[in-house]
Amino acid sequence: MGLIRKIGEWFDARLQLAGAIRETAEHRVPRDAASWFYVFGSAALVVFVMQIVTGILLAMAYVPSAGEAWNSLQALNHSIAFGWYVRALHGWGSNFMVAIVLIHMVQVFLFGAYKFPRELTWIVGVFLLLMTLGMAFSGQVLRFDQDAFWGLGIGASIASRVPILGPWTVHLLLGGPIIAGATLSRFFALHVFVIPGLLIGFVSLHLLMVLKLGINEWPMPGRIVRKSTYEKEYHELTQKEGTPFVPGAVYKDIFFTGCILLALALVAAYFGPIGPSGRPDPTIIQTAPRPDYFFLWMYAILSLLPPQMETPALLIGPVVGILALLLLPFVFGEGEKSWHRRPVAVLIILLVAVALGTFTDLAGHAPWSPVMDAWSGDPIPPAFLQHRSALERQGALVFQLKQCHNCHSLGNEGGKRGPALDSVAIVQTEDQLIHQVIQGGGNMPAYGKNLSPAETTALVAFLKTLYPAGQRPARDASRAVVSESAPTTPAAQP
Repeated sequence: MGLIRKIGEWFDARLQLAGAIRETAEHRVPRDAASWFYVFGSAALVVFVMQIVTGILLAMAYVPSAGEAWNSLQALNHSIAFGWYVRALHGWGSNFMVAIVLIHMVQVFLFGAYKFPRELTWIVGVFLLLMTLGMAFSGQVLRFDQDAFWGLGIGASIASRVPILGPWTVHLLLGGPIIAGATLSRFFALHVFVIPGLLIGFVSLHLLMVLKLGINEWPMPGRIVRKSTYEKEYHELTQKEGTPFVPGAVYKDIFFTGCILLALALVAAYFGPIGPSGRPDPTIIQTAPRPDYFFLWMYAILSLLPPQMETPALLIGPVVGILALLLLPFVFGEGEKSWHRRPVAVLIILLVAVALGTFTDLAGHAPWSPVMDAWSGDPIPPAFLQHRSALERQGALVFQLKQCHNCHSLGNEGGKRGPALDSVAIVQTEDQLIHQVIQGGGNMPAYGKNLSPAETTALVAFLKTLYPAGQRPARDASRAVVSESAPTTPAAQP
């Protein structure tokens, strides 16, 4: 023991941490705050640490490339000792962390802990929630299976609708115009470095403010928050009825956190790792790419909303919700904390919980919007094959084999997910058609990695023939001007 004490004194003489640790352990909290309702923050922190540890182990075997990501996960599942269990701990740990952070936010909201002087603590908590959801989404992308591929395509489609910044954001996330190897490199960096770094910074700031401002007291009815007197009243409360955090409150955090870790270990062992499902393939249109559990409500909303309502819902709804959360402590920074005297707050939580639960349940059987009831075996109408060259007929075959008919109709036959192509040649030039096929856009995935140059040339040649009789196909006006203004070669003199 003497040797251990000397080693500890040697380190403390250089790091000067003993005083800070002692101050943290002995800081007084309101006695009523040493409650089971206040354990979720500590549990979220411990689960986050576990995510870091398991993430480091997975990063040693994971290969962030389009060709090897799926194979490396299969190797973790079947070839590396306990690789499947580390994946299971990491995947289910993500779900546990999102759930615990959400519950913690609800508890803080109902207990009025966002009021003066803890406004910044609440705002940092909002960003922690957003970063946690970002970790969950980027982790799903790294599985790079069929669900992840289409989920990323839908996410890129959502980002592309943002005014002005949309195309730039998509290019930043995907590492280019299409989903490819660079995309996984970007999301690997986000998931392993950027978002965890931000989380560590926000968590450190959050803990610092909790220590400096104190833990929120129990919300007693009639205990009103007034900016002019609250800090004095809180100090008097902690001195009169307070208790040191260690051991007065910490044992409940330790017990609850231990239960969470045990539950996580059992769930991971019983259910195993999440995915990966089939290899990513944009030519397989008849699929239902459902996201992970905490994003199912969004999937259901997009599935059930009319197409014309998708963009307003995606661009306005989240912005309004996040702004409401950020402005909450400034608009309602004083007054009652107890939920017994804040029925509107309780009603809001109930409505949000019922709405999210309902949409999550509907996502189990909601169709991928819009309904894709076409079959790739439906033949192309003969009218679109008559008087076509060999190259154009070859393009029609590519159109058929790559299941373009599942999304696009010709002569009212085919899918309705994408626009009808009967007159596509009068609205898009050859260059625009090539760009759309290779790089995608809107809700259409990029096929640049799934079509050879010869197939792309043939397909575009076929698409160029799709315009009504009596109308001219679209052409590039700038090229037409250049060709008309180019000097003609003088005829040879006799």
